[in-house]
Amino acid sequence: MENNKIIYFGTGRRKTAIARVMLKPGNGTLTVNNSLGEIYLQNNPIYLYKSKQPLSILGLENEYDIIVNAFGGGLTGQAEAIKLGVARALCKMNMEYRPALKSEGCLSRDSRAKERKKYGLRKARKAPQYSKR
Repeated sequence: MENNKIIYFGTGRRKTAIARVMLKPGNGTLTVNNSLGEIYLQNNPIYLYKSKQPLSILGLENEYDIIVNAFGGGLTGQAEAIKLGVARALCKMNMEYRPALKSEGCLSRDSRAKERKKYGLRKARKAPQYSKR
């Protein structure tokens, strides 16, 4: 295979969302689950920015196409998962990108997830109102 035909893979996770990301040389289009990224992410500028943030940090916005298979969670979790997957794929591509991405926080897996409900409580921590009498 020629060097410019190589596809790089990365997996990102956030809450219950999982995004399998492919980076291939192209013109900077974002495709999520076989639909245009702008349509899938509902033209939300925050989601679009988060998804392309690792490429914009390195100045490669128009160099690579992002192809994503995302499932689970909501759009916020999926956008953050895409961000982590793109950053990991870029690190596989060239390890010199790692310090710049790490300093911007793109390689950090946000492990916060919903806490489970406990018995005797209404939610994870919310208890029924206390009655003295």
